[in-house]
Amino acid sequence: MFRVDLRSDTVTKPTATMRRVMFDAEVGDDVFGEDPSIRALEERTAEVLGKEAALFVPSGTMANQISLAVIANTGSEIYCSEKAHIFNYESGGISVIARAQLHTIPGDRGIFSAADVAKRLRPADDHFPVSRIIELENTMNGGGGAIWPLDMVAAHRELANQHGMWIHLDGARLWNAAVGSGVREETWASYADTVSVCFSKGLGAPVGSAIAGSRSFIEEAHRWRKRLGGGMRQAGIIASGALYAIDHHRDRLHDDHQRAKRLAEELNQYDVIDVDMEGVQTNIVWLTFKDDSALTMMNALKERGIGTIAFDGQRMRLVTHLDVDDEGIDQALLAFRELLSATS
Repeated sequence: MFRVDLRSDTVTKPTATMRRVMFDAEVGDDVFGEDPSIRALEERTAEVLGKEAALFVPSGTMANQISLAVIANTGSEIYCSEKAHIFNYESGGISVIARAQLHTIPGDRGIFSAADVAKRLRPADDHFPVSRIIELENTMNGGGGAIWPLDMVAAHRELANQHGMWIHLDGARLWNAAVGSGVREETWASYADTVSVCFSKGLGAPVGSAIAGSRSFIEEAHRWRKRLGGGMRQAGIIASGALYAIDHHRDRLHDDHQRAKRLAEELNQYDVIDVDMEGVQTNIVWLTFKDDSALTMMNALKERGIGTIAFDGQRMRLVTHLDVDDEGIDQALLAFRELLSATS
């Protein structure tokens, strides 16, 4: 176990109050539509996102895969960032489940413009896949937790309308985007046809994500959830934790953002580390080690009880969350300081 775990915001554990809420949760068989806690969570999620309906699913990956399976046609094309979660971290699921292909687009911190999509749209010709979906991720995990500019999202909506395309929003960290930008989740979601959100990252619930959209979309998504084995029985126990998180853990994300900023500012002072300070907009900090020592540093930090993830010799990611307080940040910075001083 790590004393301070900065590997991901998925490592959070339920708070004592959340555990009590989960213990007392009303439950029923959700496959029969009889779990009151799940129904309450779905209604609350739809309300927060300004959509007609929502569906509780076990994971963010399943949320994205179901959404795209519903709205993609076989052999169609989905435009997304080259840093997108659906491209890099979902085991090629789009080609297997949605039977569509991804067209990746480079961008600044994973953010690309409507013009970038427009110049890649396919002609109406049998030789080409049908341009079907624009997929946006907010915040951009691979872009260091960057928040999309709202006007760029609006431009994507306009382009999609012009060409009869759908927009899917991977909002696994949409809660962070809302707090970091001051723009409500409902506003972000209004530009998308379908939205996925995660409860088990910054909000601190133990399990679960949700999909939101029109009632007809959710009806079809429900079938896909069953098809993929995502229907659960008395899952209100975990849904009640997610519902508690929506109503009690969103505002506190500001604390995580402040702690991430502090980590970035102090670590950027070391010559061997470079931090894209403008990219530290929420709870994720990407470090670039100029001497290719990221993997060595990760292992050395582990020995001191500090959890981090190094993706190669240069890149390391730190993620703040509700289980890392100011004292935890102090401990992490002390460990970095001792290790970097010993090698200088």
